[in-house]
Amino acid sequence: MLTSIDINSIRFGDPQYLWLLIAPAVLLLAWAWQLARRRRDARQFRQHRRLPVREKFPIFGGLVFWLAVIFASAFAILALSRPTAAVSVIRTAGVDLVILQDGSASMRTRDVAGRGEGAPGLSLDRWQRSMKFLRTLGESLAWKDDRIAMALFAHIAAPQVRLTKDPNTFFFFLDHLNRESPFRVEDDTTWDTNIELGIAWGLRLIEKDEEIYGKNPNAKAFVLVTDGQAWSGEVARSLRLAREKDVPVFVVGVGTTLGGIIPEPPKRPGPGSPAPEAPIRSSLDRGSLSMIANAGGGEYMELDREGDREIANRIIDAARKRAGSRGLQEESDELYWRCLVVAAVLLCVGVLFLQERVELWLQTAGAGAALAIVWVLTR
Repeated sequence: MLTSIDINSIRFGDPQYLWLLIAPAVLLLAWAWQLARRRRDARQFRQHRRLPVREKFPIFGGLVFWLAVIFASAFAILALSRPTAAVSVIRTAGVDLVILQDGSASMRTRDVAGRGEGAPGLSLDRWQRSMKFLRTLGESLAWKDDRIAMALFAHIAAPQVRLTKDPNTFFFFLDHLNRESPFRVEDDTTWDTNIELGIAWGLRLIEKDEEIYGKNPNAKAFVLVTDGQAWSGEVARSLRLAREKDVPVFVVGVGTTLGGIIPEPPKRPGPGSPAPEAPIRSSLDRGSLSMIANAGGGEYMELDREGDREIANRIIDAARKRAGSRGLQEESDELYWRCLVVAAVLLCVGVLFLQERVELWLQTAGAGAALAIVWVLTR
């Protein structure tokens, strides 16, 4: 974000302090009079004193310090007046993250670290672990120009949050569905991981946002959170469409390669109930997910192999590097701290020209007291 200040737009929040500028103006006239006297005395001294070597006299001598003090006091007074100016800002666009969350039956497998809710002694299931990561991802966004959307998928897909820069909307979803997927394990459609349809719905979310609000300069990115268990669909086709739209796919794997048993749906008792089937074991398909990330122009990351905050920041930083510009915008910027910095620099430069040690200590004490007064008044 680059800035430039419009000098003509400078305004003062407390202009009643500006009358104090009379004091440095009077002191500046006195300083000019002292300089004129010094130059006159130097000329007279040369005329009445004869030496074999031409004697040199500094033009300003110790007056440099006093000039610095006068200008420093002027800038301190300007700081008291709280100047503000219109600042032209070249603002970089934000990021649009579209989360594609796997909600299939395999996401109920308890094989990740942590304590599961409502199940003492059991580890987190993959869905709960994913929600924990998504909360960290949401907390890592700036939310000023950044936006987020979310879609769930199993055999079918369902959008949950359209692109929004309101964090409350996103965290509301996490608060109410953080325990289990909305896809019921009793439904046959839950027992599938259609990644192709998830990516397709992500593209539809972006297209719908452009239809309603127009083209947005934010960099787009998919965050695919899944275990990759028994995934189906022609993923290559969806990945090709995503690459054409310049939307990389970052894949976040959840689960372990050792895996665990997928909980079976409750069986209804009765004479016509089917015989119990062998339990289904689910494990993280790391190889396939890495291939999807490579083909999608993104990166593969895995929960619990890296920290959640590190993964979230890597995704956001990679997306932000691709962001465009929102053009030139004007904002109001307070300039009092810049005036104080200039005053401090002038005093430091002026001290270098002091010639008497006692004078140095006196002026240092005076400058410290003046800065203390300014600090109290500007708080």
